[in-house]
Formats: sequence, structure tokens, C-alpha cells
Amino acid sequence: MLESRDPAQSLGEEAAGQGGDAAEWYERGLGLRKAGLFKQAIEEFWRATSDERYSLRAYAQMGLCYKSIRQYDEAVKAFRNALKAPTATTKETVQLLYVLGRTLESLNRIPEALEAYRWLRREDREFRDVAERIEALSIGRTIGDPAHGQRGSVWTRPASQVFHDLLRNTK
Repeated sequence: MLESRDPAQSLGEEAAGQGGDAAEWYERGLGLRKAGLFKQAIEEFWRATSDERYSLRAYAQMGLCYKSIRQYDEAVKAFRNALKAPTATTKETVQLLYVLGRTLESLNRIPEALEAYRWLRREDREFRDVAERIEALSIGRTIGDPAHGQRGSVWTRPASQVFHDLLRNTK
């Protein structure tokens, strides 16, 4: 299992020893992620977090990589770190909160998922199916629950794809 580290811990020393800069590390991470080399991509994104201009996108991409290798708790940590980035726009915050909420929901961490969705709703009242998710989770149901009258997700695309599209458009 890949160890989660605090970005402040000797990141500057690691980065200096590796050569390159945040833009290069971020781009390398994207290539590795696309190739399905998620653990190696995480390492490159980790290096890119040393630059404030890349920290939000790098942490978000790390979260998506962790989800791909089914390390959901690590994905949650990465998404939360992305939310702390000082450069986050409202649009990025909303997208991050949605992916975070979906990840927490998949872990059955319902109170935390509700918190993320409620925060998201304060930012954008009309965002996707958030109102429906809040209502369903508040009464103990999940979207896609047969008792809820649906057979599957109400999404047209997975949350990770929506967020990936956002990241691609903010380069």
C-alpha cells in the first residue's frame, strides 16, 4: 500500500533531488495515470503539490488515482487536501465536493457525505443530483436503491469523468 505523507515533510528536498518542476511532474503524472500506472502517477502528482499553482489539480488527480486502485480512504484524504488549496475556484470546489461526496458515499460514510453535499449545495444549489442525494441519504436511502424507485445511478457520466474534464480545462 502506498504510504500517505504530509506534503510539508521534506518535499522540497525530494523535489530538488529529483530534477524537474511542478509542471513537468504534473504532466508526467497525467501520462502515467492515462497509462494505468496509478502508483507511479501518484508519486509524480505528489511532487507537483510542492507548487501552489499545481497543488489543487495534483491532489485531485491523486484522489482519482487512489480511487482507481480502490484505496478510497486515501482518495478522500487527497480530495480534502485539494479543497484546502488557496487557488480553488468556486467551480473547482463544487466539482471536488461532488467527487468527495460520492467517494464518502461509496465508503458508507454517510454523515461525511452529507456534509460534503450540503457544503456543495451552499456553493451551487442546482448542481447535478445533489438535492436528491441529500434527501435520499437523510432518510437512509441511496440513489439507485430499488425502494427509491430507480435501478441505477442518475448520473450520465461518472463523477471522476466530470472532474477529469474540469481539470483538463483548467490547464
